[in-house]
Amino acid sequence: MLDFSSAKLPFRKKESLLNKTEEPALKDQSLTPKTAWYKNLKPWQYALIAVVLLLLSTTTVVGIYTFKTVMTIKTQAQEARFAATQAYASFKGQNLPETQLHLTNVQTAVANIQAEYGKLGLYKYLPIARGYYLDGEHGLKAAEAGLQAGEKSLQAITPYADILGFTGEGTFVGTTEDRVKVVLETVDKITPILDEIGADLATVEAELAAIDPTRYPEDFSGYPVREYVLQAQGLSTAAYTAITEYRPVIEQLPEIAGGRGERKKYLILFQNDNELRPTGGFLTAYAIINVENGKVEAERSDDIYELDQKFNERITIPEKLGRYLTTERYWNLRDMNISPDFEQSMTTFFEHYQEIPGEPGDEIDGIIAVDTEFLKDLLAVLGPVEVPGYGTFSAENDPRCDCPQIIYVLSEIITRPTPYIRENRKGILGPLMRSTLTKAYGAPKQQWPELFQTGWESVQGRHIQFYFLDESAQQAAQTAAAAGKLAPTTEGQDFLAIVNANLGGAKSNLFIEYEVNQTISAPENGFITKTIEITYKNTRKADNCNLEAGLLCLNSTLRDWTRLYVPAGSELVDAQGFSEAPETYEENGLTVFDGFFSLEPLSQAKLKLTYKVPYEDTETYKLKMWKQGGINEYQTLIDVTGGQEQLLIDKDTTYETIF
Repeated sequence: MLDFSSAKLPFRKKESLLNKTEEPALKDQSLTPKTAWYKNLKPWQYALIAVVLLLLSTTTVVGIYTFKTVMTIKTQAQEARFAATQAYASFKGQNLPETQLHLTNVQTAVANIQAEYGKLGLYKYLPIARGYYLDGEHGLKAAEAGLQAGEKSLQAITPYADILGFTGEGTFVGTTEDRVKVVLETVDKITPILDEIGADLATVEAELAAIDPTRYPEDFSGYPVREYVLQAQGLSTAAYTAITEYRPVIEQLPEIAGGRGERKKYLILFQNDNELRPTGGFLTAYAIINVENGKVEAERSDDIYELDQKFNERITIPEKLGRYLTTERYWNLRDMNISPDFEQSMTTFFEHYQEIPGEPGDEIDGIIAVDTEFLKDLLAVLGPVEVPGYGTFSAENDPRCDCPQIIYVLSEIITRPTPYIRENRKGILGPLMRSTLTKAYGAPKQQWPELFQTGWESVQGRHIQFYFLDESAQQAAQTAAAAGKLAPTTEGQDFLAIVNANLGGAKSNLFIEYEVNQTISAPENGFITKTIEITYKNTRKADNCNLEAGLLCLNSTLRDWTRLYVPAGSELVDAQGFSEAPETYEENGLTVFDGFFSLEPLSQAKLKLTYKVPYEDTETYKLKMWKQGGINEYQTLIDVTGGQEQLLIDKDTTYETIF
């Protein structure tokens, strides 16, 4: 029989729970109503929260406003940059009307940027942002002044547009001779405009100088920001310096060209650059010319040997010249261009020229030297020139020498041996000059730009050089790099002038090519170590130079006197390729390495010099290459601590890079 008395009866328990009377529930403390947190804040806390909320909302609004303004400025800046690029391209393409149109577009875009930038004026009063905002103001003011200078420059150029080669209507009519006269008469009108342009460029320089480049990173998103600032500052300074320096050149131009009612008389020296000498070539002939209102009239011309026959002074020939010019006991006028500095050589030459009886020494206003390269370039523009009694001369290639026809024919007339005495064998140069000038004065309008450019490039390349007795005119020539001045470089800059002189070798420079390599190390203990390799190549076979053969002798063994002008204090470490160890001395405030070598036809010679140059700047390498007169352009490879760059030397050239 089952006993259920001790068993747990869930049913009964359940029943008891259901029948159980409920006790009141305990009160939940978490649900007890409280006073809101913000009602217990103190007044100053309310004020603080209000300020924070105001700042947050203001910052948001200002940020959105700034962003929209900046984006608008960015778009306007892109428009300005595009218009500026077009203006530059048009000016480079010599299209004056299009340049003016695009310049106006740039001015409009900059004005829009200025108006939009003014909306950010709040940042002028914020501590950190103030400096950047003021830099922007300086940049915009510089841009405005620069555009004003550009506008005034175009106004100054416009009357001379056709002569300078620009598309656009100039104001000149008549022949080239008439136009040159009008230019000289009106050039004084440009002077006040130059003053205004100079003032604008001074503003540009001052505004950009107020910007601190160190405020900006060297690189930002791939852009060299600091370098851009430094470049802009450098260009502004160079522009202001150029307009300041060239103002006297323009002022002196009418005076030099006899455009102020006073005729000028000049001694013209013809340098044969195929027989290279320090100033550019052997002094082969001379002429006396008169210049009035820009018109050139030849008074007379003659062989330089005829001038030397009248030179009675007996001066012992300098040792360097006498080393190879063994036929000469005395120093002749034709050999007095011994210094590569044209002013120094002409000072010596003119001092002795004045002693020659029958020569107009006291009447001479200056000396102008031209070489055969200039004559060739003129004929390349003008076309063939007919010279009565001598035939036709041109710049066309002559297969007999693979050189310009004018070079070969002049050599035939002047230097080829004959079985008879030929009087005034270099008298051709006077008639040739007259015929060339006559054709130039009658040149059609389309040729004027090329003639102008040819003349300017010849001056820059030292195929034309000037020496004036008037101090102001001489200073103007030096400013325009037209005086052939060889002067020490500025402090903190490397310098190199390679000067060659043919002291025996016929006209072999006509066939010689140059190759120059420069290797520069990083500064160490106040010096850089530099290695120069100069390779000379004679590309043509030798001519029969036996006088009895009576043939034209152009190419023969070259005996070259070589000088390298480098910064003062440089020390020669090693030299190879010279016939004997070169000398070292000081001249013109420079150190000179001086030696000789020989070069046979269809062969090459190499000079290699290693030397130390005083140099303190450990970050930037700066070099000025001085170009000798009479030589054509050549390439030089520059290797600065492993970084290589090819440089064309067609005039004095400045190069800069980092170590």
